Amino acid sequence: MKYWKKLPHRELQERIEKALEENVDFERDVSLGYPASKLDDKVFYSDAPFLKDAPTLKTYVANPNHIGCHTYGTSEKAFSGTQEIEREVLRVLAVDFFKMEDEQFDGYIATGGTEANIQAMWVFRNYFRRHFEARTEEICLLASEDTHYSIPKGSNVLSMDLYPAPVKFDNRELDPEALDKVIDKAIKDGKKYFIVVANMATTMFGSVDDPDVYTEALEKRGLNYKLHIDGAYGGFIYPFSNLQSKINFSNPKIDSMTIDAHKMLQAPYGTGVYICRKGLIENVLTKEAEYVEGMDLTLCGSRSGANAIAVYMILFTYGPYGWYEKISVLQMRTDWFCKQLDQLKVKYFRNEHMNIVTIDSSSIPSELALKYDLVPEQHNENNKWYKVVIMDHVEIDDLMKLVDTLKETEKTDA
Repeated sequence: MKYWKKLPHRELQERIEKALEENVDFERDVSLGYPASKLDDKVFYSDAPFLKDAPTLKTYVANPNHIGCHTYGTSEKAFSGTQEIEREVLRVLAVDFFKMEDEQFDGYIATGGTEANIQAMWVFRNYFRRHFEARTEEICLLASEDTHYSIPKGSNVLSMDLYPAPVKFDNRELDPEALDKVIDKAIKDGKKYFIVVANMATTMFGSVDDPDVYTEALEKRGLNYKLHIDGAYGGFIYPFSNLQSKINFSNPKIDSMTIDAHKMLQAPYGTGVYICRKGLIENVLTKEAEYVEGMDLTLCGSRSGANAIAVYMILFTYGPYGWYEKISVLQMRTDWFCKQLDQLKVKYFRNEHMNIVTIDSSSIPSELALKYDLVPEQHNENNKWYKVVIMDHVEIDDLMKLVDTLKETEKTDA
């Protein structure tokens, strides 16, 4: 690891304090032009004694605005201190997690994976328009039928047709023959430019797409494409549970990536990450944002700098070895749970590197799924799957309760 390391709490606290000192202080500085302030002190007490030992909460109260993209051009100087911390977070993720070359990336802490995915689609759509004079109706989206709902949402928002790629029922892998037919239909429909979204762990199954299946199918037809990896769920686990993974920027065909810090990293909700290669994000430069120093290249515009601080605190509290250990524990619990299901001959799907176990609905009575708060694939009578997600709070004792109930159900049925 080049940039990521474990730091003591005192050092982390001092780093955040220094960053806040470099920002505008709405309480003490003369700052007349900003349509913002610190959080309302009648409700959020900036002098609460516990804040001195809680740098993330202190940053929320200070309320820095990270509008814009701080890896490209200039940014609002009023929040330069915490912007630098955001750059440090992005550098760790781009270089140490996903093997990007130094300073060859752009990106920002988004409001979540949905925004980051739509940002990627927006960037690529405008790239094809700008560099190939493509018409919107000639550009399409290509993604697995298991892909996150943010992709059809982006299809709607950006007025681009989505072509779902079928997957095999039992192993959730892309079906190459079916994919060929989907691409041929898109070509017949007049599509010339493809925005591909490959999953690094789908939300329902934890299934991981092989990006080569997409790229080989497109390249053998001589088609122009851009490849985005939706690692919203898997981005903070898959690189550590599968050390041989090649789904990263060492693959020159991968152009951008989404990661969600509010899932596996347990950051506050509303904390996603968008990272792309240099030369792409400027395709969405909003020139009309002239009052913003550096203008804006993000979908959301204003966003809380405190979310970047939260990610920084988590990453550098654990360090790479501490994080690997945490992921290993979750993997161990998931392995244990799968062995119990095997003994009970329960049908399920699980990617061996992920902590999601998706159980065939025929093995789980609906009242049992409700009791243990299992999430269905569909909230209707057509549901075929229920998922169990082994997060930090889900211990073997918790899983054992479900296993024991399944055993009792099996005895009753017998």
